[in-house]
Order: sequence, then C-alpha cells, then structure tokens
Amino acid sequence: MKLTIKTSVQQSFQQVWAGFTEDLFNKLSPPFPPVKVIQFDGCRKGDEVELELNFLLFKQRWKSLITDQQRTDKEIFFLDEGVKLPFFLSFWRHRHRIIKDGNNTIIADEIEFRTPTLLTNYLFYPLLWAQFAYRKPIYRKALAKRRRI
Repeated sequence: MKLTIKTSVQQSFQQVWAGFTEDLFNKLSPPFPPVKVIQFDGCRKGDEVELELNFLLFKQRWKSLITDQQRTDKEIFFLDEGVKLPFFLSFWRHRHRIIKDGNNTIIADEIEFRTPTLLTNYLFYPLLWAQFAYRKPIYRKALAKRRRI
C-alpha cells in the first residue's frame, strides 16, 4: 500500500531541512499511542531511530534505519526503512521529501507499508492517513518563518 501526504510550509527548503531534529520528531508524535524516543541519530544515511509505542496494555518497539539521504538544489530527501516493526506492520518504507517551491517548501511524506494481511492493509490505511494528516499543522507551525517584532 502507498500513501502520500503533502504539506506546504512558508520557509526555505534549507531551513526546513535544518528543522528536522529530534525536537520536531517529538512534536510530530500523535497523542495516541504515546511515543518514547529510545534512539534518534538524525536523518542522514546510516542513522537509526528507535521508538517505543505505548498502547496502555502493551508496548511495541519500532526501529528504522535511514538507508538513503540525498540533496539537490531543488530537493532534500531521506528514506527510513523499518528494521524492527510493531506486530501490525510487516513492511515500512518512508521517503521524507523536502521540496523547494519558490521561497517556500513542500514536505511530502511518501509511505509504503504492508500489514500481515490484505484486509488489515485496508483497515490500517485510514488510521495511517490520520496520523500523518495530524502532522500538517505541526509542520507549518514548527518550521514556519519566524516573524520579527
């Protein structure tokens, strides 16, 4: 299954890239399930990110490896791939694209995922869409140009 969510941010794409930090990652975490960052190396090739998802009655670990990261004069992207996934996922690949759009930026979250069955793929899709749609106002607020007073 594939899912793409795009968000326009009023900021240069270099500044948006600079804002992809552990602090932003924590802000992007949805209210449920609560996420605890175990390891956050960054967003460059070879970096690892490990999370603990708390579903109240049980916890699940999620570990991803940044397998690619490239930059051109129009785009910066990095690719995270699931190494250890929660039981409800059997495959995860997430391309984070930071695309120059004039003086602004488009953040494109391009996700490929699989769950254990075709039925659960379709059941999981709207939940995943909601989790990433939740990020849109956070991206805009956290990465927007700061106004001088």
